[in-house]
Amino acid sequence: MKNLVILGGGYGGMKILNELLPNHLPEDVTITLVDRVPYHCLKTEYYALAAGTISDKEIRVAFPEHPRLHMQYGEVTTIDTLGRKVILKDAEPLTYDDLIIGLGCEDKYHQVPGADEFTYSIQNIEKARLTYSVLNNLGPGSVVGIVGAGLSGVELASELSESREDLNIKLFDRGRHILSAFPERLSKYVENWFVRNNVEIINNSNITKVEEKRLYNHDLPIECDVIVWTAGIQANKIVRDMDGEKDRLGRMVITPLHHLPNDEHIFIVGDCASLPHAPSAQLAEGQAEQIVEVLMRRWKGEEPPASFPQIKLKGILGSLGKKHGFGMMADRPITGRVARLLKSGILWMYKWHNG
Repeated sequence: MKNLVILGGGYGGMKILNELLPNHLPEDVTITLVDRVPYHCLKTEYYALAAGTISDKEIRVAFPEHPRLHMQYGEVTTIDTLGRKVILKDAEPLTYDDLIIGLGCEDKYHQVPGADEFTYSIQNIEKARLTYSVLNNLGPGSVVGIVGAGLSGVELASELSESREDLNIKLFDRGRHILSAFPERLSKYVENWFVRNNVEIINNSNITKVEEKRLYNHDLPIECDVIVWTAGIQANKIVRDMDGEKDRLGRMVITPLHHLPNDEHIFIVGDCASLPHAPSAQLAEGQAEQIVEVLMRRWKGEEPPASFPQIKLKGILGSLGKKHGFGMMADRPITGRVARLLKSGILWMYKWHNG
């Protein structure tokens, strides 16, 4: 039996499972999925969990069941590419014939002293739960500093402002406008929403140091009861420690068929792969579909595709609380209630198809 090992049950890993199961997995192939928790987590909704507006159960989706799908719950410590083994903490190593690495990303602290020690995160389910606990135990009038005004920071700030109107929320961003990856018109729409909802935006910020309940913007101290870091990501440390060419975020450079240039049996999917687009659930799922095609042809003894068409992304949507939203659809800005309804509908469809 050949063993396909998938590290991480995120959007890429889940898509691979759903493409292969229940009817497309060859009889001589087994799958071992390694994850720290026994369910797929909707990472795009961690901001709402942290803000206390949804329950933990709402962002969990069960993994599929199949006689030749084996679940291994635990933590990966390293990958032995020469011995084709995955080394696990407090468990026996796993051997693989093909390996798919979808371990996701971690916060990038940009060498800011104290940022990793004194800030909270929403990068994984455990950290989002902890952030929920500290945010929702704050007293009235407490100050929450959110560092980074990309999609995650904006969604967290807006959701928290609706959930806890009694809090003073400060959103720190390095640029002239928040959401620097979006058109300026859209950024201004979101900024105006924050003004109406009493969220303070601090543009052109430069966080130089973080201490317990205090951050320094341009070396000037600002007292905060809780500080949440959403100011950048990098590849999982397991991937950053692997041999091979990487980009500036520690993501592995891969071939057009999504495997390592020097090892066609190791595929990289999602936030750990160096790709021309920003990391997203859509991108990971697009990769997953193409990886499955490569594997299916290989298992049949056929040549892999010479190349794949570029993965087409439908757009990106963000929420501003429960009633408003923003985003880009087919390169066109979209704002207001329609954007929020679209995001809610897409989330519902994803859970329905996977649940």
